[in-house]
Amino acid sequence: MKLWPRTLSLRLALMFALSSCVLLGAVAAYLYHSLEREILWRDDQALLGRLQRMQALLDDAESIEALRSRPQLYENMLGNRDSFLWIVDTADHMLIEVNPASLPLPKLPDASSPKLGNDPHNSSLRLAWLDVSRTGGHLKLIAGKRADEREQMLSAYRNTIWMALAAGVFLAFALGWLIGQRGLRPVRALATQAAGIDVRNLHLRLDDFADTAELEVLSQALNQMLARLEHGFAQLSRFSEDLAHEMRTPLSNLMGQTQQLLGRSRSDEEYQNVLASNLEEYERLARMIDSMLFLARCEQPKATLKREPVDLHALVEQLCEYFDGMAEDRGIWLVNRSHGQVEAEPELLRRALANLVANALRYGAADSPVTISTKMEGNSLEILVHNQGKPIDAVHLPHLFERFYRCDASRNQPDDSGGLGLAIVQSIMHVHSGEARVKSNDAGTLFSLHFTNAGSAS
Repeated sequence: MKLWPRTLSLRLALMFALSSCVLLGAVAAYLYHSLEREILWRDDQALLGRLQRMQALLDDAESIEALRSRPQLYENMLGNRDSFLWIVDTADHMLIEVNPASLPLPKLPDASSPKLGNDPHNSSLRLAWLDVSRTGGHLKLIAGKRADEREQMLSAYRNTIWMALAAGVFLAFALGWLIGQRGLRPVRALATQAAGIDVRNLHLRLDDFADTAELEVLSQALNQMLARLEHGFAQLSRFSEDLAHEMRTPLSNLMGQTQQLLGRSRSDEEYQNVLASNLEEYERLARMIDSMLFLARCEQPKATLKREPVDLHALVEQLCEYFDGMAEDRGIWLVNRSHGQVEAEPELLRRALANLVANALRYGAADSPVTISTKMEGNSLEILVHNQGKPIDAVHLPHLFERFYRCDASRNQPDDSGGLGLAIVQSIMHVHSGEARVKSNDAGTLFSLHFTNAGSAS
């Protein structure tokens, strides 16, 4: 169970209240202790003043006799029932006693100068005492005052502080809530705009909120996310259309040939020809489905690679042997100029290079080489596949690695990858944190695979 409320305005109000409580509480504690020290200092000064007055009265023998006979006079001078006075001789004989509460005589050490302290047996009694020399002996002067009046005053002050603190915290909470409601208006406006965007209007964008720095950064990030979502949905929509188009052609061929075959009786040879044609369409569909499943596996966010050092020269040599027959049929020869190693998953790298070599053989000019080479720059490795032939128009180059994209849709061949071969290459490179690129000019077409932190090329 969460203690904090779900609404930011209430959270801000509670934070304001908590901050105010800490701040006001610290100020109130400081003022309270300052007042307590001030009152105690004033009481001590009053007690010391009484000692000085009593010492002056001791010089007047007649006054002493008057006080001894009429102690009520000094009690009236003290003005309340919380003040006390004792004058005793060296034998602890009481000369003068003003003791409204009938407290026992405090036992205090000798003091040649005025001393201050609490009664050892009564902590609420504050005392000041002094020993004075007189003819025939010493006298001890003791003045005292109980803390009842001081405690009552401080108690009233504490109550006032608690009420002021409670009122301050409540006002801070109310003001915090109002400020939160006012300050979060742009956030609510941003939420309202975001709630109005769905899959049908992903082209809409949020206001920039340039007058609020934090929301400006947030709105820019959300707009960038919306742009990526719009691009992703557009790609998904095109992929669905392209997939339907690619699958419709072989399915239409299968249905048309089967309907035509069933229209009347056929010879065994005609049945065999139709079945052979249908098999080609089935193989085309199987290759397409296999390629789409492979792309889906490569694009899984949790896809893991089993990287290991791959000898590029040996790998390319195997591919050259595999495609030697196809190259010979097209009058093309394969040249292996690759070297070095790269950290990659061997099967995925083999498939990516096989797709590039097959593409180069498919569109390369007759009686020309297809060259596979490597280039190392710093810590990056580049695998290059170059073929001669008619250059690819610049308008097609940015789209070559898109799914089902063909420069010429009419140039389907029996071994065609269905427009997924180069898309598979790019997906494999993305899994390896790399990139596939293409250049094309009059000198031919160059596909390249870029690996970062590839290792060494030796």
